[in-house]
Amino acid sequence: MENYFNYFTEIEDRFQQRRGTLLLLSTLDWALIETWREAGIPLEAVLRGIDAAFDRHDARKTRANARRINGLAWCAQEVMTAAEEMREAAVGAAKPEDNAARAGLEQERVAAHLTGAAARLRSAKVRGLAAETARNTAERLTALAESIRGQRPNLEELERTLTALEDKLLNALLATATEEELTALRAQSAAELAPYRRRMQALQIRQIEQQFLQKRLLEQHEVPRLSLFYMRQD
Repeated sequence: MENYFNYFTEIEDRFQQRRGTLLLLSTLDWALIETWREAGIPLEAVLRGIDAAFDRHDARKTRANARRINGLAWCAQEVMTAAEEMREAAVGAAKPEDNAARAGLEQERVAAHLTGAAARLRSAKVRGLAAETARNTAERLTALAESIRGQRPNLEELERTLTALEDKLLNALLATATEEELTALRAQSAAELAPYRRRMQALQIRQIEQQFLQKRLLEQHEVPRLSLFYMRQD
């Protein structure tokens, strides 16, 4: 299992280090990271891809053309190349053993994550079907937290359950969103993606657009992310 805590933060840190200045990642950047995570792209492949993109950019940069790389999308192709190279090198290699202690996912912390998400769902700004789904999900998370405190969880199985619950929440949000809300979000996504379209494949663009829409819907309605990737480290 990829380290839940480090995947997002290490990517952000490496991008900022290579850029040389502090630049907070945009919603588009976070959506792109989520597509990599969901596709099973190893953290090391992402970091290698970022380095490769900046190395190539720095080699071509001149004083007359000193534009900075302003988004992770500039690194997308290099990340996919690095991931493919790692897959080829790992053919026949054994997968690491699932070890909750090594990953730092103690039972109580997992349970606290679920309990906290349940509390936020009960106060989320949702209506209609989304409100009903949020209530049901909060009850399910509370029950999961209680069971986890009693025995060590199977993290992969738990993650699949959380993904299914979050999918239901997203579908409910989409069903209750207004036409104006969805149109505005898609326009925002298109505007932010415009500078990077030539560097990305059509499938990548569609995935990022979908991730962007989902992330913004969750943020606007104050619905928490359920995946263990979003569990607090402290």
